[in-house]
Amino acid sequence: MAMEVTQVLLNAQSVDGAVRNHAEESLKQFQEQNLPGFLLSLSGELANNEKPVDSRKLAGLVLKNALDAKEQHRKLELVQRWLSLDVAVRSQIKACLLQTLSSPVSDARSTASQVIAKVAGIELPQKQWPELIGSLLSNVHQLPVHVKQATLETLGYLCEEVSPDVVDQDQVNKILTAVVQSMSASEGNNEIRLAATRALYNALSFAQANFSNDMERDYIMRVVCETTLSPEVKIRQAAFECLVSISSTYYEKLAHYIQDIFNITAKAVREDEEPVALQAVEFWSSVCDEEIDILEEYGGDFTGDSDIPCFYFIKQALPALVPMLLETLLKQEEDQDQDEGVWNLAMAGGTCLGLVARTVGDDIVPLVIPFIEENITKPDWRQREAATYAFGSVLEGPSPDKLVPIVNVALNFMLTALTNDPNSHVKDTTAWTLGRIFEFLHGSTMETPIITQANCQQIVTVLLQSMKDGPNVAEKACGALYFLAQGYEDVGSNSPLTPHFQEIVQSLLTVTHREDAGESRLITAAYETLNEVVRCSTDETAPMVLQLVPVIMMELHQTVESQRLSSDEREKQNELQGLLCGCLQVIIQKLGSLEPIKYTFMQFADQIMNLFLRVFACRSATVHEEAMLAIGALAYATGPDFMKYMPEFYKYLEMGLQNFEEYQVCAVTVGVVGDICRALEDKVLPYCDGIMTQLLKDLSSNQLHRSVKPPIFSCFGDIALAVGENFEKYLMYAMPMLQSAAELSAHTSGADDEMAEYTNLLRNGILEAYSGIFQGFKNSPKTQLLIPYAPHILQFLDSIYMEKDMDDVVMKTAIGVLGDLADTLGSNAGSLIQQSLSSKDFLNECLLSEDHLIKESAEWAKLAITRAISSGSMSCMFTASSQVIIAIVRQQRSDLQVVTNFCISTMGSLIFASTPWVWVSICQKGGSGAVTGPRKWV
Repeated sequence: MAMEVTQVLLNAQSVDGAVRNHAEESLKQFQEQNLPGFLLSLSGELANNEKPVDSRKLAGLVLKNALDAKEQHRKLELVQRWLSLDVAVRSQIKACLLQTLSSPVSDARSTASQVIAKVAGIELPQKQWPELIGSLLSNVHQLPVHVKQATLETLGYLCEEVSPDVVDQDQVNKILTAVVQSMSASEGNNEIRLAATRALYNALSFAQANFSNDMERDYIMRVVCETTLSPEVKIRQAAFECLVSISSTYYEKLAHYIQDIFNITAKAVREDEEPVALQAVEFWSSVCDEEIDILEEYGGDFTGDSDIPCFYFIKQALPALVPMLLETLLKQEEDQDQDEGVWNLAMAGGTCLGLVARTVGDDIVPLVIPFIEENITKPDWRQREAATYAFGSVLEGPSPDKLVPIVNVALNFMLTALTNDPNSHVKDTTAWTLGRIFEFLHGSTMETPIITQANCQQIVTVLLQSMKDGPNVAEKACGALYFLAQGYEDVGSNSPLTPHFQEIVQSLLTVTHREDAGESRLITAAYETLNEVVRCSTDETAPMVLQLVPVIMMELHQTVESQRLSSDEREKQNELQGLLCGCLQVIIQKLGSLEPIKYTFMQFADQIMNLFLRVFACRSATVHEEAMLAIGALAYATGPDFMKYMPEFYKYLEMGLQNFEEYQVCAVTVGVVGDICRALEDKVLPYCDGIMTQLLKDLSSNQLHRSVKPPIFSCFGDIALAVGENFEKYLMYAMPMLQSAAELSAHTSGADDEMAEYTNLLRNGILEAYSGIFQGFKNSPKTQLLIPYAPHILQFLDSIYMEKDMDDVVMKTAIGVLGDLADTLGSNAGSLIQQSLSSKDFLNECLLSEDHLIKESAEWAKLAITRAISSGSMSCMFTASSQVIIAIVRQQRSDLQVVTNFCISTMGSLIFASTPWVWVSICQKGGSGAVTGPRKWV
C-alpha cells in the first residue's frame, strides 16, 4: 500500500466519481489498518520533490486532517491518537515535515507549514519537540529565500495554534525579533516581508511583555507603520491587519501612536486600493468596539474618569474622523445590492459611522447633519444614497431628544423618497433607514411619538407599496414593517396597526408568492415579518389570525405533496417548509393563549399535527428543527390532550434526541421534551424510560456537541417535576451525571469569554435539574432519597459563589436551588446549610441585588431556610421535651387539661406548628378525652 500511495492520492482527485470513491475508501482502510504506516507514507509523499504536486498537496491536507478537527470531541481523539504513536514514528514524520520547508514547490512548503503548526499545537503543551522553535529560528537567518519565507509562514501558523503560555519569554523575544526584522524595508524581498507581516499578526498575542516595554513597543509600532507604506498591496493590507489586531489587543498602549495612525489610515482610506482602505476603516471600527465595551462596563460616562481605562480616541478624532467616513459613503458600486455578501468601502464606512455614533452619542449629530442636508436632494444617486445611509447609520447612540426633532422633519421626506426616487439603491437604503427609525425611535416609547394615528396610515401604505418593488427594496420594506410591528408589542389594545392588520397580512402573503421571492432573502423576510405582525397583534385581531391557519396549513400541505424535485428545488422546498412551520408556531402560541378563541383553534390541532408528522418524513434537518419548535408550542397549547399524539410522534422525538450530527436539532428536541412534560405532567411517565435512556446516552457520548448538555440537564428537572417521586428510578443515573458536570464546570472557571459563557449555561442547566428534582419530590415520603446528595449540591453552590464568575441567570437559579433544598428536605437540610461555607453570604448578596427577580428568589429562599433551620432546632428540642411532658402526663393523668394548658402558655403555639407529632404522641399516651380541642387543631 505504501508503494501505491501516490497513485491513490491522484485517483482521489479524479473527475471520475467511481475512481475517486474507490481511492478514498482505500485511504480510509489504510488509515484504519495501519495508522503509523499511513502517516509515514503521507509525510514521505509530501517531502518527496520527485512526486507530483497534486499528490503532495493532498498528502499534506490528509495529514493535517489526521491531526485536527472542528468538533472538540473529535479533536481530542486525534490528539490522543497522535500522542499514542511510537516516538520514533513521530520523529520521522516531523523530520519529513521540516525537510519539506526546503522544497522548491511553494504549495508543498505552505502545506508543510500548516501541518508543523498542528503538530506543535499538540506536542509543545506536552513539553515535547522542544527543539522546534530553535530549528525554525535558525532557518530564518539562512538562504535560500524560499526557505526563509516558508519558515516565517510556519512561525505564524505556530503562533496561531499554540497558547502564549506554552512558549517561554526568551523564545517569544527571538520569534518577534526575527519576524519584525524580516518585515523591514531593508529586507528587500516582498515574499519574505509578506510572510513576516502575516506572522506578526498571529504572534501579537505573544507580545504582552514586549508591548509593556516602551522601547520594544516603539520598535514594533514603527516597523508596522512603515510597512503600511510598502509598494506591495498585499503587504500594506497585512500591515493594516496588524494595526487592527493591536487596536483590540493593546488598546491601552495606543495613545502615543494614535495621531500617526490617523494620518496613515486617512491617507489609505482616501487614496489606497480597496483591500487596504477596508482595513484602515476596520482599525477605527475596532477602536470603537473597545471603547463601547469599556464605557458600557463603567456606565457610559463620556465625561471621563481616572478610574475608567478609556482614552476617548474616537471622541478626540471626531472632527476629522467623521468627514473621512462620510467620504467613503460616496464610493458605492453600481451592482452592490445584486452581489450579496460583497463587502465594499461604502458599507465599511457606514458600519464604522454607526459604531462611532454608539461610542460618542449626541456629539456625532451636528457633524453628520450638514452632509445629509447637502446631499439628500442632489441629482447624483450616489449622493442621495450616501446621505440616507449616513442618517440611518447614526440612529443608534444619540439620545432620542437629539434625534426626534430631526426624524420628525425627515420622516415624510423619506416616505416620499421610498415611493418616488428613481434609483433602486436609494430606495433600498431609504427602506433600511426607516427600519432603523422604527427599531430605535419607535413612537410607542416616546413622549412625543414619531409614529402617530395621523401618519401611521401613510407609513403602512408606503411600506406595502414598496413590497411590490424590486426584491432588494421589498426585503428592506418587510424589515421596516417588522420593526414597526415590534414597537407595538406591549401597547395593549391601542395598536394603530390593528385597522390595517388584514391588509398587512394579505400583502405579506402576496410577497411570498412572487416569482422572484427567492432573491435578496425576500421570502424569508416576508415570513419573519408576518410572524412578528401576528406575535405583536392585539386580541382584537385574533379572528383574523384564526383565518390565517388554514391558509398556512394549505401552503405546508402543498410542500409535502411535491414529488420528483431536483436537488435545488428540494432545497428551496425545505426552506419554505421551515418558514411555514415557524409561522404556525407563532400562530399556535398566539391563539393557544387566548381562551375565547382557543377552542375554535384547537379544532385544527389534529390536522396541524398530521402535517408536522409528514414534514418529519422529509428528513430535512432545518425543517425538523422548525417543526419540533412548532410541536413544542402545540404541546403547550393542547396540554394533557397532547397525549393522543405521542404514540406516533414519539419515534420522531427519539430520532431528534439521537441526531448528533445536526446538534441544533438535538438541542431543540430536548427543549420539546420539556414542553411535553409541562403539558402532560405525570401522563408522560410511559415514555420516560425511553427518553431518559436516550438523554443519558447523549451525555455519555463523545459525539455530542457540548452546547446540547445544558438543555439536557435542564430537561432532567422538567421530567422530575412532571413525574414527581416516580423519578426515583432515574436518580442513581442522573445524579452522578449532574455531580460530574458540576465538578467539570469548576475546572473551566477563569477561562476565555466563550468558555465562561458556556460554563454559565452548563451550571444553569445543572441547577435547573436540581430545582426540578427537589420540587418534584416535595411533600413525597421519598424525599429522604435526596438527602445523600444534599452535601454535594451545597458544595457546588459554595464553589460557584466563591469563584465570583456567575452571571445573573445562574445567580437567580442558584439561590432558588438553595431555597428548594431547604423547602423540600426541611430539617434535614437546615444543619447542612448552616455548615455551608458561603450560603449565608450568598443569600445576603442576593437579597441586596438590584435585579428584582434575584431579590424575590432570595427572599423566598430566606423564608424556606429559616423554616428548615427552625424546624431542625425545634425537632431536637421537642424530641427531648416530649419525654419530659409525657412523664408529667403519666404522673398527673387525672388533670391532663391543666398540663396541656400549662404547656401551651409556656411554650407557645409554635409547638403545634412545628411538631404536631409530639402532641399527637401526648394525646395518644395520655388516653384521655380532655384534649379533644387541641387534637382537632393539630
